[in-house]
Amino acid sequence: MLTEDLLAAATGIAPRITALRRAIHAEPELGLETPLTLAKVRAELADLPLRWREGHSATGAVAVLQGAASEVESDRAVLLRGDMDALPMAEETGLPFASTLPGRMHACGHDTHTAMLAGAARLLAARVDEFAGEVRFMFQPGEEGFHGARHMIEDGLLDPLPDAAFALHIMPNQPHGLVVCRAGTMLAAADQLEIVVTGRGGHASMPHQTRDPVPVACAIVGAIQALVTRRFDAAEALVVTISQIDAGSAHNVIADRAVLKGTIRTLSPERRQAVRAALVQLVEHIALAHECTAAVTITDGFPPTINDPRAAALVEACAGTLPGGTFATLPHPIMGAEDFSYVLEKVPGAMAFLGVAPQDAEASGCPGIHSSRMVVDESALPRGAALLAGCALRFLERGWAV
Repeated sequence: MLTEDLLAAATGIAPRITALRRAIHAEPELGLETPLTLAKVRAELADLPLRWREGHSATGAVAVLQGAASEVESDRAVLLRGDMDALPMAEETGLPFASTLPGRMHACGHDTHTAMLAGAARLLAARVDEFAGEVRFMFQPGEEGFHGARHMIEDGLLDPLPDAAFALHIMPNQPHGLVVCRAGTMLAAADQLEIVVTGRGGHASMPHQTRDPVPVACAIVGAIQALVTRRFDAAEALVVTISQIDAGSAHNVIADRAVLKGTIRTLSPERRQAVRAALVQLVEHIALAHECTAAVTITDGFPPTINDPRAAALVEACAGTLPGGTFATLPHPIMGAEDFSYVLEKVPGAMAFLGVAPQDAEASGCPGIHSSRMVVDESALPRGAALLAGCALRFLERGWAV
């Protein structure tokens, strides 16, 4: 099988994949500016016949590999994506290649995503005479809340749009080598919520002379929970979390205002809009009932990550040809968010998860993503590189025919 051959080839370049991952891990970069990471990638791939395009609003880049199979004509183009940025948190793994930059860590696996994508580029470059069409490798900064994919799209780096797009995300508490995907919504939209309740402050001993915003804020928190459970069908998950409440400056002062902050997680564009409207109505009327006012600000986060059913089936078909690995259908969406969603809004494609827990470990007990103690079994990375390359080759050869 083609993917079995790719896995053997990926295993052969495992030292390169691992070395790139460790070099990136040791020097994590944040946000939209990841020049050191991109430089490492370009140096690793300098010997390959790639055409590079870089943007102006971030350090994102797309490398293009043109198939050279002369007996086949194809204008298909497929995009593979890997993200490059890290998180602003201290590392506590004790690894010999741990972060050398205080307060920064690759705790979400983006170092592995980039290394696997570079590995896929090398695998496909070695087979450039065997396929027609175009493969684009999207090295993206700013996934951790900075909308890096959107910036790259706005910079025109994906134009003309490809015909399909695929991405992998590692899961350190998922069994080693297990590939997980699903058709439809894979991950949630994540929007930021801020509510400012304004009343009239005064002395804590004379609350009747004030309009205390704190009990209003408390009433809003409770009402939001009822809104979620009583206004929306539980068959489609919805999470509204108030994670911060800030009011007052002293024990005997009633504040003029209270500020609530949190997150809204939804699984469809329709639910996303409906919740926003319902929250504004709820908050404003509760405040009014207490002779206060309230302002709701919702800041757009990532949209829901929605896999095209054809692309999810293609991932499953490719994963099924990998020896020693297994595939599972994710039974329900995860309420986390991913900015690969911006790509999937414009291009049919899919994101899948790859388990990287140690082979002899109980996966569920391993530290998960965004943990300061998260570690990766690097022996799974060639499998990810082979899967990405296999998805690209299968699509270029057959389109959506599985």
